[in-house]
Amino acid sequence: MNRVPPHRADRPVRAGIPEHGRVPRYYAVKAELFDLVETLGEGTVLPSERELAERFSVSRVTLRQAVSELVLEGKLIRRQGSGTFVAPPKLVQPLSLVSYTEGMRRQGVEPTRTVITLEELSADEGLSRDLMLEPGDPVVHLERVLLADDERIGLESTYLSSRRFPDLMDKLDPAGSLYACLTERLGVRFAEAEERVETVLATPREALLIGTNPALPMLLLHRVSYDVDGHPIERARSLYRGDRFSFVARLHADR
Repeated sequence: MNRVPPHRADRPVRAGIPEHGRVPRYYAVKAELFDLVETLGEGTVLPSERELAERFSVSRVTLRQAVSELVLEGKLIRRQGSGTFVAPPKLVQPLSLVSYTEGMRRQGVEPTRTVITLEELSADEGLSRDLMLEPGDPVVHLERVLLADDERIGLESTYLSSRRFPDLMDKLDPAGSLYACLTERLGVRFAEAEERVETVLATPREALLIGTNPALPMLLLHRVSYDVDGHPIERARSLYRGDRFSFVARLHADR
């Protein structure tokens, strides 16, 4: 099977297959399988393993490797006892000063959160530097599992100065929007943020809380947000499932 799918601007050139055509067999199957997945539509069950292996003239072992990669990339989803299905489109969160709540609702998805930790602790050296505190100063730590339409998709830890926000514990609904609490109840005005994105694997604890495979690539965001006076508001560490989430940003030229 040496057919190269037609060129498309939103996919790797030549589907990632080099001109000499020498690629692992499973990868060529994966390219063909992805074309099939796009024709089936969201929620459609994939044909049986036997049928697909015959269709692509490969062994079941080769087919399973191709399917597994599409599962890791979020193109397919396995359901215990039901089969393998075409996955829904990934959720898209803007890389901007938009809350998780607002970002999800723009896509017609209902965001919820499960509180794991709400505590006060002492700032370490890195946290005190980012929040412009003295080492040992008290900070509020809020850790929550992020859900979209009741599906667990991420885990977020947020740190804020207890001295700057002494009423936070009383005014915050831990399962609600932190940004809404800060702006509407505490009068904070967000102005800018510095954000860094990287890929990681979840720790065993994180994988358990999010309900995902520890081998699944995750998107990790580190953010420090600032108010209109340039003072830090929060430091956040947000971990998202790489198979269900993507990020978008609008870029502007320097002036």
